[in-house]
Amino acid sequence: MNQDIPRMGQGLYWQDLKVGLRWRTFRRTITEADLVNFISTTGMLEAIFIEEGYEGGAIQGRPVPGALTYTFIEGFILQSMIQGTGLAMLELHQKILAPVVVGDSIGAVVEVTDIRPTSKNNRAVVTSLITVTNQRGEPVMEYTATRLLAGREAT
Repeated sequence: MNQDIPRMGQGLYWQDLKVGLRWRTFRRTITEADLVNFISTTGMLEAIFIEEGYEGGAIQGRPVPGALTYTFIEGFILQSMIQGTGLAMLELHQKILAPVVVGDSIGAVVEVTDIRPTSKNNRAVVTSLITVTNQRGEPVMEYTATRLLAGREAT
C-alpha cells in the first residue's frame, strides 16, 4: 500500500488535538427498530422498553435505554475522532439528564478537556466532555470519556 496517500476516515492523533477544541456530531433519529434490536441484543428486556403504554412508566412515549443513546454517540465519535487512533477507553463518567424516546434525534458536542502525553510509545491520555442533546437542543446526557490515543509516527 502507498503510505503517502491519506486514509479516508482516519481518526485524529493526539497531536492534532488541543484543550478547548469542540466539534459536533451528526444527528440520528432513534427508531422503533433501533430500540427492539438493541434490547434484544443486550437482554435489556424491561417492561418499560417492551410494553407499549407500560402502566408503571413515568415517561411519555417509548423510552430507550441510556446505553443505546450512549452507544449511538460513541459510534459517531469512533467513525470520526478515533478510528485507527483510539487505543483504549480508560474511564467513563456518565449522567442521564432527560429521557430519550423513539422518534427523538440525538447528537452531541465533544470538547477536549485534557491531554496528557504518556512517557512511552508516543501516546496520550485524552479526556473529553460529551454533551448529548435531542432535536429541541435539550441536554439528555453528559459524559466524560478518558481514552488512550495514538500519536503520529516519528518521521
